[in-house]
Amino acid sequence: MPRVVCAGHVNWDVTLRVDSIPELDGEATVESRSTAGGGSASNVAVGLSDLGLDVSLLGSVGDDEHGRAARAELVAEGVDCDHVVTTDELETTTKYIVVQPTGEVMVLGCPGANEAFDAADLPESVLQDADHLHLTSQRPETAKQLADRAASVGVPVSFDPGRRIGDRGYEVMISDVDYLFLNDREAALALDAFDLDGQTLVLKHGPDGAEVRRPDGRVAHPGYPIDAVDTTGAGDAFAAGFIASRVAGDDFERALAVANACGAFISRVPGAREGLSWNEIEAFLGE
Repeated sequence: MPRVVCAGHVNWDVTLRVDSIPELDGEATVESRSTAGGGSASNVAVGLSDLGLDVSLLGSVGDDEHGRAARAELVAEGVDCDHVVTTDELETTTKYIVVQPTGEVMVLGCPGANEAFDAADLPESVLQDADHLHLTSQRPETAKQLADRAASVGVPVSFDPGRRIGDRGYEVMISDVDYLFLNDREAALALDAFDLDGQTLVLKHGPDGAEVRRPDGRVAHPGYPIDAVDTTGAGDAFAAGFIASRVAGDDFERALAVANACGAFISRVPGAREGLSWNEIEAFLGE
């Protein structure tokens, strides 16, 4: 069975569904509140596990209730958490996710333990046995070291830098990855900040689908029309579907179709980890 290593944030999410986003000095009503484990690397790991892959996660949490709960959720989902570091110096990172009626989200983050891990916390044997390494937001030097180590043993690398791409200094390792995942806002920032010549870009256009853009051409998929309920984790589900498809040997057209189906499924339901399944994906694909 293929094995993927995911490295990045392990968070605790507090999700607030609101009736509107208020103006300055205004007020909105919180219609529901829920808590669960989160973080992009964690979400992708769960999605890959749901799709039948073996997954190991590199990340870090605090030695506290939220950290234990986040780890327990991941283990229950079949994710190998042997390399999730626990630190007693910082609290588990909490993110407040505000979901608008349209399903769009905004995120408020509290500093915490989600970048307390190092590249050295991942044993060489785990990386050598992997078929793919997926990196999400983390310290640039850690991502660089992991990407270099993966390249040295012939393991393909994907990277989803996330919302803070413009201020993290990722130019040190962007050129070292095989696939760079970006949404439209992130792509606009990246095209200004980085030299992306020669890169394979996986561009997420939300309701307008996605594309793979390479020096030798472009492959696009229009996506699936849905009524979005909550787009939290849609990009992570997209990445899980794309990686699962590529690891299985699919071409880019098929990988984009699977990825868009995963993102659409997650967007139709509340929460970032609502259980991807091949039955659901095949329904979107018409198979």
